Amino acid sequence: MLQSLFKILGHRIPSYLVFTLILLLSACEGGVVPDLQTIGGEVVDVDKRETIFGDSGGISLGNTPNSSGGSGGPGIGVNAFLWRATLDTMSVWPIASADPFGGVIITDWYAPPATPKERFKMNIYILDRALRADGVRVSVFRQVKNTSGGWQDSSVQPSTATKLENAILMRARQFRNRTAQ
Repeated sequence: MLQSLFKILGHRIPSYLVFTLILLLSACEGGVVPDLQTIGGEVVDVDKRETIFGDSGGISLGNTPNSSGGSGGPGIGVNAFLWRATLDTMSVWPIASADPFGGVIITDWYAPPATPKERFKMNIYILDRALRADGVRVSVFRQVKNTSGGWQDSSVQPSTATKLENAILMRARQFRNRTAQ
């Protein structure tokens, strides 16, 4: 094919231009090539992948619950009721980091006014999009002041994390019940 094309053109056009022309013409075939990207070893069509913003293109933290237990919708990765209840329950603690898509809230150290010689820090994980009893996990860390004025790690009663989890779950149920009314 190339040889016959060169004969027709009579070698008046340099061969690299003919080759470029053929490449451009072959790229004009009727099919549409999807924009593919490899993410975590999986090939994904970029136009069809799920984004953190969901199908609507926006983020919504307070969606109307559906029959599956009030999931946060496509814009948030965790249950919206659990997320709001956690922020509400932990409102006294300073928040160091909050990730609504991963469901992680990390507080900074906080010393309650009643006990200034001890301070607490919490890591809260929202584990599910459904409002379930095992959908939230709290890790509590405690430090006490030693005689030299520095902070030293100390143990926490095992029931403390469970009490906080129960308080978050109870508040989440209140949010869900208010929304249902």
